[in-house]
Amino acid sequence: MTNDLSSYRQSDTWKEILSEGTVWQQVLEELNRSAIINAILAQSRKRREWVFVGCGTSYYLAESAAYCWTLLTGQPARALPGSEVLLFPKIVQAEGTEIQAVVISRSGKTSEAVRAAAVLSHDLRVPTIGITCAENSELEKGCEMTIVLRAADEQSTVMTRSFTSMLIASQYLAARAAENAAFIADLRKLAEQFTPRIPLLGEQMEEFVATHTFADYVFLGQGAFYGIARESALKVMEMSCSYSQVFHTMEFRHGPKAIVGPETCLTFFLSDAAQDREAEVLAEMKDLGGVAIAICNRAADKLRWASDLLVEYSFSGDELALLAAFVVPCQLFGFFTGIKRGLNPDHPKNLTRVVMLD
Repeated sequence: MTNDLSSYRQSDTWKEILSEGTVWQQVLEELNRSAIINAILAQSRKRREWVFVGCGTSYYLAESAAYCWTLLTGQPARALPGSEVLLFPKIVQAEGTEIQAVVISRSGKTSEAVRAAAVLSHDLRVPTIGITCAENSELEKGCEMTIVLRAADEQSTVMTRSFTSMLIASQYLAARAAENAAFIADLRKLAEQFTPRIPLLGEQMEEFVATHTFADYVFLGQGAFYGIARESALKVMEMSCSYSQVFHTMEFRHGPKAIVGPETCLTFFLSDAAQDREAEVLAEMKDLGGVAIAICNRAADKLRWASDLLVEYSFSGDELALLAAFVVPCQLFGFFTGIKRGLNPDHPKNLTRVVMLD
């Protein structure tokens, strides 16, 4: 690399990424012991529609959480930015439907999230649950009940382990609601198995960044992986001030592929169920000159041959339990790209840890 990396291991961001597997184990143990989970399940038993709300990274988390909620419980769920709730509150209301809201904020201080919780609870009379990493926050005060993940809190501006931990918490809640003990066991297995994998992913991504330079970054996913693609694009943008875009994988053929060339890096989040079709898009972008990263659970031979960088997990459990692990390589991608450009990932340009409005 062009810059001295000898000090990056002292970075808070690096340490927090490295801690993710361990923190997931702690979070799952806390959730297993938490009386608040039982209280939430009892209170929300009659709710028929769930709305997940967040801002920035927490909104992308909400997108994946809503998708997981529907797949695991069979109930309809959707995601909204906090600003939509504030500016267009009627979008939350659905006549004849019992709604449960979940507001997500790492700090519990983000103005739009806290205000959205107030609108939901007081103006719309929608029962509201909070998910945060901070104790005694404004969000906790504004919600009926709040899941607080103390072990997942961070020093860094850019969200890494807080994102993955709050995602796992939302999946845990959905699995408990669905009485799906096997899925909870898969989350535990993932947390245990992933812990020693992160340093190896770091080495893999550091080498890739050292040997490639890109002008454009594109992230592609479908289904529950679309929210992961959105968050991954944001990580690279935040930590390296790079230009990144997000598309549904199959939609990329319909016009956006015009940008593809040798300086375009395309990161594909491939599902087990749709990998054959998604891999066709990857191969097509390779033919157009793009550089392809593939992140998947198990790679077919044609995917293995077509990828410039392959991250393959070979996880034996439910693929949906892998969502948190899928975003970690892109956290590392943004981290090392930022360092290569002479930036400090702990202090990203123009950003603050919490967005507070007057």
